[in-house]
Amino acid sequence: MLDFFVIFTKGGIVLWCFQGTTELFGPSVNALVKSVLLQERTGLSSFVHQSWTLKHRLDNEFDLVFVVGFQKILQLSYVDKLLDDVHREFRDKFENVLMEKKYFQKFLFDSRFSQLQAVAESWGQQKTAAPRAMRSFEQSLKSQKTVGSMIEKKGGNNKENKQPGKERKKKGGAEPEQEPTPVPEPQAAPGASEEDQIMANRRKMMMRMSSGKKKEAKTPKSPQAGKKGKAARTWALSGGSKDAASLDFSEAAGDDVPRRPEFVPDASMVGAMAGNIQDMEPDESDDDEPAADAQSQQKKAGGMFSVFKNLVGNKTITRENVTPVLDQLRDHLVGKNVAADIAAKLCESVANKLQGKVLGTFEGLAKTVRQTLVDSLVQILSPKRRIDILRDVMSARQTGNPYVVAFCGVNGVGKSTNLAKICFWLIENGFSVLIAACDTFRAGAVEQLRTHTRHLNALHPPEKHAGRQMVQLYEKGYGKDPAGIANDAIGFARETRVDVVLIDTAGRMQDNEPLMRALGKLIKVNEPDLVLFVGEALVGNEAVDQLVKFNQALADHSASDRPHTIDGIVLTKFDTIDDKVGAAISMTYVTGQPIVFVGCGQTYTDLRNLNARAVVSALMK
Repeated sequence: MLDFFVIFTKGGIVLWCFQGTTELFGPSVNALVKSVLLQERTGLSSFVHQSWTLKHRLDNEFDLVFVVGFQKILQLSYVDKLLDDVHREFRDKFENVLMEKKYFQKFLFDSRFSQLQAVAESWGQQKTAAPRAMRSFEQSLKSQKTVGSMIEKKGGNNKENKQPGKERKKKGGAEPEQEPTPVPEPQAAPGASEEDQIMANRRKMMMRMSSGKKKEAKTPKSPQAGKKGKAARTWALSGGSKDAASLDFSEAAGDDVPRRPEFVPDASMVGAMAGNIQDMEPDESDDDEPAADAQSQQKKAGGMFSVFKNLVGNKTITRENVTPVLDQLRDHLVGKNVAADIAAKLCESVANKLQGKVLGTFEGLAKTVRQTLVDSLVQILSPKRRIDILRDVMSARQTGNPYVVAFCGVNGVGKSTNLAKICFWLIENGFSVLIAACDTFRAGAVEQLRTHTRHLNALHPPEKHAGRQMVQLYEKGYGKDPAGIANDAIGFARETRVDVVLIDTAGRMQDNEPLMRALGKLIKVNEPDLVLFVGEALVGNEAVDQLVKFNQALADHSASDRPHTIDGIVLTKFDTIDDKVGAAISMTYVTGQPIVFVGCGQTYTDLRNLNARAVVSALMK
């Protein structure tokens, strides 16, 4: 049974409502509007909120939204038919009122809705009442086969053996090689003598030996002066006992041994990251606004949108009109690294937004289609909530607690490197940072963070900050419990009045259940203020799988009704992808969380904020 059915305008005016339960459905409808309609996810077939499943239909001609809700444990097959029937009947009955936008009059639709619901329910019962009967063995094709038809006959009489040769002749290819006709073996004449019989047998044996495969004559080998043994390969700086002295960069080494080169801080970096992080610079060359003359406008209307030339002006757009371009549009997005299923949902969303609209000329249609797609992509990349880390750190400082940020992601995406970039940005703004080395699995992870700590302190020495060391490293070596190390680091930061704690976790694949369980334990025990997923901008479909499984693992292993999942995304290696920026769309679409930082280089200052317009401009090139 249905719990509610509501019809309202896109401006928020409720025109008609059916309620079959005493529970309030307003929060669920608001969640649908916020998470689906406003976030350009209208391609989703259903939306689950609390204990309800919601389905919707859009009417773009009259700007109406039809929403139906029922218990999520139910599988109602007639809901889609009911939505379509109510949509059609409501439009036809109140067409004049809707055109004049007289929304505040009473819409009498209760009796007609009851009739449509009864018809839809009976249709659903008929559909599910008579399941398709299984075919018996006597009705199958296998029962009609005989034993003789399954025996392969020798002698080339089968049609299957003759068919390939015929097909080759039809295609104009080379004819199949024919087997040579066998030469009859010599036989002795009846009544021959014993000597004649022996001679015939000898000739028969010689013919059999000559018909066998002839061995190819081997070419004589070139004379060699002498066979040399395999020489052992010598690796440069292989770490042997002879190279120990040249590889020793410690302070206790002799004077004649080269020392490890000291880090020379780049003074130009200091002060470059003060304040908020700069946005990505949009590529001005991508501006493809139509020119003034008609010839340039015609060129701009080509390309991906040339399919719309077949449409007639002054016509209402239907799904059949938009269908030819959807495949081309989806291929274009997939080619720019957007995940395949995400691209399909985006195309469905564009079709839903265009269906029912009336456009004048072809130029207006092409411009509207492009603008609809651009607006959808920009809306997806625009965050539902703004994450202001500097403000949150200052608020946490006033309470005496450190602001904790945890980094997670798969192997090799650049978690430690981008952690160091964010650390440099924080100390540029006067905050002290403690780095918790919780990657206790990868060899060299602690040493990498120790090197970053030394370099960052060289850029901001303690004498410039009243003798206070701005960056510290909290580590306990390898093989320890990461959750315990993070907990101890947070306690140490609270005692020493450190402003920010950055937790570096081990890289793990999304299918590694033990490591995902350990990550869920770390998040559950320490309750960080911000959980950032670090992902590459190079991935396509893999980004969706990574984010879904990381989110699911954090929810499954938290043992809480309100689990702490991913709060934001750090997109790395953005300078290596040119215009294939589809991973940003895929990641944001899956989680609904914003891309907080974008890594675009190898230095500490190569950190940017995401510019949605710049990403969409590159995506639409």
